[in-house]
Amino acid sequence: MVIRRIRRLVRIVVPHRKDLSLAWSTIKGRKGGFAGSFVAIAAGSAVITACGILLMSGLSTGVTPERYSGTSVVLSAEQSYWLDESSEVRYSERVTLPADKVAAVAAVPGVKSAVGDVNVQLSVMAPNGDAVGGPDGFPVFGHGWSGAALGPFAVGTGRAPTAADEVVLDAGLASRAHLSAGSTVRLVVGSIASSYHVVGVADPPAGGLARQSAVFFTDEQATKLTGRPDRVDAIGVMGAPDTTPDQLAKRITSAVPGLEAHTGAERGDVEFLDVGDARSLVVESSASFGGTMVLIVVFVVASTLALSVQQRRRELALLRAIGATPRQIHSMIGAEMTLVSGAGGLVGAIPGIVLAFVMREVFILAGAMPPDFRMDVGLTPVLAALVLCMVSARLGGWMVARRVARISPVEALGDAAIEPKKLGRVRVVIGLLLIPLGLLLTLNNVAVSGDSAADTAASAVLLFVVAVGCIGPLLFRGAIALFGRSLNSQAKAYGFLAQANARANSRRLSTAATPLAMGVTLAAVQVFGASTTLAASQDQLADGMRADHVLTASSGAGVSPEVVDAVRALPGVAVVTPVARTQVLLTFPSEDSTATKVYPAQGVTPDRLPETMDLGVIEGDTAELKGETVALSRVVAETVGAERGKTIDLRLGDGTEIKPTVVAVYERGLGFGDVTLPNDLVVAHTTGRTDAAVLVRSAAGTDQKALAGALHGVAERYPTVKIGSQDALDVAPGSGGSGDWALNLLFQTVLLGYIAIAVVNTLVMSTAARVREFAMLRLIGASRDQVRRMMNGEARIVVFSALLFGLLATAPPLIGISLGLTRSPVPSVSPLGLIAIVAITVALSWGSIATATRFAMRPAPVDAIGGRE
Repeated sequence: MVIRRIRRLVRIVVPHRKDLSLAWSTIKGRKGGFAGSFVAIAAGSAVITACGILLMSGLSTGVTPERYSGTSVVLSAEQSYWLDESSEVRYSERVTLPADKVAAVAAVPGVKSAVGDVNVQLSVMAPNGDAVGGPDGFPVFGHGWSGAALGPFAVGTGRAPTAADEVVLDAGLASRAHLSAGSTVRLVVGSIASSYHVVGVADPPAGGLARQSAVFFTDEQATKLTGRPDRVDAIGVMGAPDTTPDQLAKRITSAVPGLEAHTGAERGDVEFLDVGDARSLVVESSASFGGTMVLIVVFVVASTLALSVQQRRRELALLRAIGATPRQIHSMIGAEMTLVSGAGGLVGAIPGIVLAFVMREVFILAGAMPPDFRMDVGLTPVLAALVLCMVSARLGGWMVARRVARISPVEALGDAAIEPKKLGRVRVVIGLLLIPLGLLLTLNNVAVSGDSAADTAASAVLLFVVAVGCIGPLLFRGAIALFGRSLNSQAKAYGFLAQANARANSRRLSTAATPLAMGVTLAAVQVFGASTTLAASQDQLADGMRADHVLTASSGAGVSPEVVDAVRALPGVAVVTPVARTQVLLTFPSEDSTATKVYPAQGVTPDRLPETMDLGVIEGDTAELKGETVALSRVVAETVGAERGKTIDLRLGDGTEIKPTVVAVYERGLGFGDVTLPNDLVVAHTTGRTDAAVLVRSAAGTDQKALAGALHGVAERYPTVKIGSQDALDVAPGSGGSGDWALNLLFQTVLLGYIAIAVVNTLVMSTAARVREFAMLRLIGASRDQVRRMMNGEARIVVFSALLFGLLATAPPLIGISLGLTRSPVPSVSPLGLIAIVAITVALSWGSIATATRFAMRPAPVDAIGGRE
């Protein structure tokens, strides 16, 4: 019994050779009818291939290790918080290891040597006063001399450092800075500049240094500069000759708990945190988006095929009438889809490779991927895309063939004569129920706020999109009745024909207009949701900024605490607030379990904070921000269910877990950050142990020019410090200005691009299939120009209806998003975004209909009227 079912399944999935031969004959005879399905599958294959290449690149490639290239194994702390077995969140700061782990690792059998490595970001000042960075703008890091063995680095000229004021430079850095052994160099750590004697120049490992430059101190001085004498960033291990790296890694992790072992290319993830972050993001986003695209391909192919089958309804009805069984109909359509999807899947592979590299460039522009991240272009993503497209097409073909195959031959001939007027009851009921459900989810934000409110409102758009898809024909029939005459009031006879055609064939019209309306809805929510968030964050920052001057750093090292003390000592300065920035993880109860989310955070000093930064406190007092305390934005407080006086579960940027007490709730979280902590607590758990900015408020009556001059005097003592106005402080990362928004826009653009292809397909197919209709109009006296004008009238109805219902479906979700984030029901609508959406809608629909109309009128009317449908 089981074997029989398996054989039956194989026969369904793998068409018989005779079925394929018949299908090929049908495709050759109806190239136009299958072109739409072919294009939809090819485009879907391109997107799935691109996602597959990104996924494989995230899993198997990255960046080759440089300073760690001489190690067998590199050990680190866990750099991620795992939400479940397959989903992780990367910590924003480097998670360090206890220094005593080095000795424990060295005692493991098979370990030849173990070296604790530290990283200190710094700036090198050339003799002319200019800052010298690493190759191609990459940073410069300082290390202890013992870490040179991990490359290994070899002293080319000079000697190793032995005193606290001695350093060795890598050869490339020494050349760019015009330094040599015996020179004196100024190094800036944080904001503090110190002079060191260059006692040697080291040759880098065989692969060279492409992503960094290295400065080597004595081990004691390097540890002192990190500010963490009992911690190391990583442990490099050289193994014995008779031990493989994988064997050694297993031994070490079994013998010494709390370590993550990395071998091969994974060593680069420890050396370069941005590579590990990029790999995690690429894998998660490409897998999620690729899975979504598979579902989209199924429905788009099914929709396109449904239109093709509808155009062949007389042929299929005749087949049923002369004795074709439902199984034979299934087999025929399945074989057609096998051939079309196989060809489309292969054709889409090459554009998919190109698209993968385009998406890579967007990842780089968004700051989510390093520029040297390598792509793994192999056969696996191409084959996977081909299989998924063929399976999706077969599934879509099966969905379409069900109705054709199950009706009786007599009913089939009757259905072939006219277009069905009524929609299925189930379809109408589902569509009508989804509208109030979407409104309920949106209006729920009035009572329930926070992140979940905005997320729920954004999710509600899917309900409206599906509702439009279900009852689109009814909606467009109503639009034609209400606005059809007005849209074509100036078009005389051909306007009347356009309106009559639209009324008589509303199902055909809605087949073209419904996906267009769905695309308008998705695009509008994406664009206007982002503009609402961005505008709110910028407004909150501008409204809450009270400082007269802002100090920032020209390098990524930040502003040192010594700068804060120097500014406080200046005459005319009333309040100085250092601002450190990071990301934190909050864990909170959610339904029957717990949830963890990432939020932008800042660390500030509480003294007279409202005079430099007005957070818009709703409850509590930010003056209590001392020790293990926290202030939360209203959105976050409502999301996690936090109240003043209660504790929350929070992980700092380096993974340190604390339970701070909530002392205040404020409104301006989008502008300044959703979580505010004491400055010393945040600085102690950031990689560089510095501030991102320093806010300065002058005393009443202070001469601003004199104070600005004094501040510039401070900046001269600290070479990397810059003096700016209020605009120098950026919106909190993750609050409308992060790479996540850019990546979300990328995926939405690709998705909408695919939907646009589907829309064009549908419009072209439905218009090109009207060859006989156009021929009959021309035979009874209509000119080519009059037919084109009639189709322009139909295009006006399509565009207006799609924009009307698409934008109407957008309104409730946008109102919900705005209520959830800003308490205002008025979203920020970008005029340029609205113009772009309207222009693209017009271009897609009008261009497709005009092109297809011109193509359909190419045959002579006498020849076309006798052709098949």
